[in-house]
Amino acid sequence: MARIAVIGAGLGAMSAAARLAVAGHRVTVYERSETFGGSVGRHALEGFAFDTGPGLLHLPAVYRDLFVKTGKEPLERCVTLTQVDPASRHVFADGTDVLLPNASRAGVVAALDAALGEGAGGSWGAFLDRAGDAWDRSRRPLLEEPLRPDWQVLTRDPYPAPVRRRLLRPALRAGTVSEIGSWELADPRLAALLDGYALAYGLDPLHAPASAALLPYMEETFGSWYVSGGMRALAQAVYERCLARKVEFVFGAEVARVLEKDGRAAGVELADGTVAEAAHVVLGARPHPGLMPAQELWQDGDVTVQPRPEGSAPAGRFMVLLSLRGARPADAAHRTLVHPADGAAEREAVFGGRLAAHPTVTVLRPNDPSTRPDDAHEAVTLTATVAPHGPVDWTDPALRARYADTLIDTAGAAVPGLRDRVLRMEVRTPAESEAETGAPGGAVPPPALAGAGGGWLHAGNRTRLPGLLLAGGWSHPGGGPAHAGMSGALVAGIIVEGDGFRGSQ
Repeated sequence: MARIAVIGAGLGAMSAAARLAVAGHRVTVYERSETFGGSVGRHALEGFAFDTGPGLLHLPAVYRDLFVKTGKEPLERCVTLTQVDPASRHVFADGTDVLLPNASRAGVVAALDAALGEGAGGSWGAFLDRAGDAWDRSRRPLLEEPLRPDWQVLTRDPYPAPVRRRLLRPALRAGTVSEIGSWELADPRLAALLDGYALAYGLDPLHAPASAALLPYMEETFGSWYVSGGMRALAQAVYERCLARKVEFVFGAEVARVLEKDGRAAGVELADGTVAEAAHVVLGARPHPGLMPAQELWQDGDVTVQPRPEGSAPAGRFMVLLSLRGARPADAAHRTLVHPADGAAEREAVFGGRLAAHPTVTVLRPNDPSTRPDDAHEAVTLTATVAPHGPVDWTDPALRARYADTLIDTAGAAVPGLRDRVLRMEVRTPAESEAETGAPGGAVPPPALAGAGGGWLHAGNRTRLPGLLLAGGWSHPGGGPAHAGMSGALVAGIIVEGDGFRGSQ
C-alpha cells in the first residue's frame, strides 16, 4: 500500500482517488476551496437551484464503469439518470424551429427534413456517418489510452472529408468545423447547428479541426442525460464513493509545490508549510507557476511543448440564472439553442477577446422539482460562450448587467414572455470561475481533438518527473465530465499497473 497525494477535488481527480483507494492505496485529496466538484457547482437560493457548470451528462458509461469498479452499488443506485428527449431544440435566425430526438439517427434525419426541407436530414446523416468513421479510427488512442509516446499518430485528422473537386484548381477537403459547414452541409442552418456543438465546448469553429465532428456524433449516438438534482448530484455521489473507500479529503488546503526526492515526486508542500510525503502525486488541477518547474511536467516529445494553433485559446462561460414566476410548460424542451444570424461575427468576437453582440444562447429548462420552490415557478439557466476574464473585464457591473440583458433578449425567442416572468437574476462570469477553480481567466478546458498537427491535444497523463501524474480537464483526454472521468481511470491504471498500462481492453 502506497501513500498517494491528489491535488484538487474535481471529477477527474476524485475518479482517480476512488479507483486508487480500491486498489489498496492510502489516498489523500488536497483541495484549495472548501468543497469538492471543481467546476461542477450548484447555486441555490430561496427554493431555486441551478447548475453552475455543465448541465448534462454525455457518455454516462464512464461513470457507470467507475461505480462498478469501486463498489457494489451501480451508478443508477446512487443517482437518477434520465435521457433528455428531445435532446435539443434549435431556433434559427430565420425563425426555423426544430426538435431533435435523443439518440435516434432516423428521428434526427426526419426532423431536419421536416423543418429545413427535403435533403437536409440526409446531408446531416451523411456527415454523422463520416463522424462515426472518425470515432472508430481515433476512439482508443484519443480517449481510452494514456497519451502514447508516439502521440504523433493523433496529429492526422481522422475525419474522412469528401473530396471537393474544382475545375482547373486543386481539389479540397474540409479541414475545420467551419469548412465542413460550408462545403459539406451547405444549408447555413446545418452549419449553425454544427458550430453550436463546437462553441458549447469552447471551440472556435473557424480553427477547430474537422475531427471535432466526434462531439455531435457522441451526443447523438450515446444520448444526453440529466442527473436529478443537477450535475452536482453526480459530483456528490463520486465524493461519497471516495469517502466509502476511505479516501481522506483536506479542504482549504492549497498546494504550494510538488516535492521531489531522488529524481521522483515525493509528496506535496501546502501553502501553510505543511509537508505530506507520498509515493505518487496526482495533479488534478491546471499547473501553475511555482508548483513545479514547467520543464519537469512534460515528457520529451510531449504535445504540450508544441506551438498552440491559432484559435485554440480556451473560452469562458457567461451564465444567467433566472428565478421565474409561472409554471414550466409540460412540452418545454430541456435544452434549446438560439442561433444568431451571423455566426462568423460571434466567433471573431469571442476568440478575439471581445463581446459578441449576438451570441449563441443555450437555454436549460430542467423538469426537476428540486430546482424550484413549487410547480408555480421555474428555474432557467442561460449560457453563452465568451472571451475569458482578462481580455474582457467581467468584474465590471455595468458590462455584466448589459450582457445579461443581451442573453435574456436572445432567449426570448425560445421562452416567450421571459423577461416579464423574472423574479430574480444571478449572473456568473469567467471572473467567478477563475476565483473558484483557479483556472486563468476562468477558461474552460475543451476536449482533446486529433488532427491539426496535435495542437488540440492536452498534456499526457505521465510527466517527465516519475511519480507525478496529471488528471482532469487540463490533461489527456481533455475537458468535460466524461473526459475528466476517463483521465482519472487512465491515471489510476498507470499507477496500479505500471508503465506497461495501455488502457482498458
